[in-house]
Amino acid sequence: MTTSTVVPAAGTGSSGPAGEESTALLAELFDPATRPDPYPVYSRLREAGALHATPFGLPVATRHADCVAVLANQDWGHDLEAHQMHPTLPAESFPTTFLWMEPPDHTRLRGLVSKGFTPRSVQMLRPRITALVDELLDNALAAGEFDLVETIAYPLPLTVICEILGVPAADHPAVQVWSQALARAFDPDALMSPEALAERNRAIPEFLEYFGALVERHRREPGDNLISALAQVEEAGDRLTADELLGTCVTLIIAGHETTVNLVGNGMLALLRNPDQLALLRAEPELIGPAVEELLRYDSPIHLNTRAAKRELEVAGRVFAPGEGVVALIACANRDPRAYPDPDRLDVRRFTSSAGGPPARHLSFSLGHHYCLGAPLALLEMELLLAGFIRRVSEAEITDNNPPYKPNLLIRGLAELPVRFRG
Repeated sequence: MTTSTVVPAAGTGSSGPAGEESTALLAELFDPATRPDPYPVYSRLREAGALHATPFGLPVATRHADCVAVLANQDWGHDLEAHQMHPTLPAESFPTTFLWMEPPDHTRLRGLVSKGFTPRSVQMLRPRITALVDELLDNALAAGEFDLVETIAYPLPLTVICEILGVPAADHPAVQVWSQALARAFDPDALMSPEALAERNRAIPEFLEYFGALVERHRREPGDNLISALAQVEEAGDRLTADELLGTCVTLIIAGHETTVNLVGNGMLALLRNPDQLALLRAEPELIGPAVEELLRYDSPIHLNTRAAKRELEVAGRVFAPGEGVVALIACANRDPRAYPDPDRLDVRRFTSSAGGPPARHLSFSLGHHYCLGAPLALLEMELLLAGFIRRVSEAEITDNNPPYKPNLLIRGLAELPVRFRG
C-alpha cells in the first residue's frame, strides 16, 4: 500500500515520529483485516492528529468538530471530489445524481425527489413495514439458527425501497446483487482491487439498462410507485429528465438500501454484544427511538464522507485551495471523546433528555444540504424491527463471535451474522 505523511495541521507535523505513526495507522486502517473493528485505530489516529494525508490524495479529518465544520458548510462541495475519488470511473457511465451535485442543481433535483421521503410520507409506510418485519421474524423464528444479514438485514430495506420505486418482486434478487457491487463505487478507486473495480464496472451497465427500461415502462404506464410519480411530477414548469430519474434510482437503491442493511446488521450485533443495553430496551421500549440514534453513532453504516473546497477554506489549521478535497472520517468523529463522554460504550439512554443534556449530533446521516434524504425511512425501519424483535424474540445469541465483514470501506457492514433466536 502507498504510504503517506501527516498534512501539517493542529498538533501534527509533516515528518518525524508523528508522520511515521500516521503512516502506520493509515496502513492499518485501510487493511481489510481491520474492518471488523477499526475503532482502536480510529482512536489512535484521532489522538495522533486532527488531519492526516492518505494514499488516495485526500487528507482525512478525524475529530468531531472538524468534521462538522466540513459537512455543515456549503462552501465544501460534493461535486469535484467525485472525480478525485473515482478517476477510473468514466463520467458518462453514471447518470446524473444529486449525491454529487451542488446548488442550484442539487436544490432543484433534491427538491423534486424529497416529496416522497418527508416524515409524513414515510409514516404512511408504517403498516407495510410492520407487516414485513413480522413476516421476516416468522421466517427467523421458524429457522431458529440463521444468518441475520441474509434473513432480515437485506430483505427488510430492499423490499421496502423496491416497493416504493415500483420494482417487481421477481427482480429484487437481481437488484440486491447490483446494489452490493455498486456500493463499492463509493470507495476510493486507489483502495480497490482490480477484481473489485472490474465487478463494479460490470454491474453499472447492467443496473442502468434494467432501471432505464423500468423508468420507461412507468413513464408509459404509471402506477402507484415513486418512479411513476417522479416521472409525472412538475413544479414551476420543472420536471426530471430521463437521465436524472435514472440517477435518482441509483441513489435511492444504494443509499436507501445498502446503508440500512448495515444499520440493521451492525446495530443488532452491538445489542447482542451488550446484553445490559438490550435488557434496558426490553424493560423500557420507549427507548427504541433514542437507541437507534445511539446505534448509528456507535457503529455507523457510513464511515467517511468527502468534500471539495469551493473557495479557500481552513480545517484543523490547514488551508485548502479551491478544488482541494478532504475526507470527513465520520465513524471516527462519532467516537470522539471531545464530543461524547465515554464514547466507546454503547448507551441507549445517551440521546434521551434524561442523559444530562443533548449530546453532540452524530454524523452518520451527514449534515447540511447533503443530509441523508432517506434518514426518516431508515430510522422507521430500524425502530419497527427493534419493536418487533423485543415483542417476539425472548432469547437471541450470536453463534459466531467473529462474523465476517464486507470489504467495503465507506459503506461498512457485516457479510454474515449467524445467530440463534427463540420465541
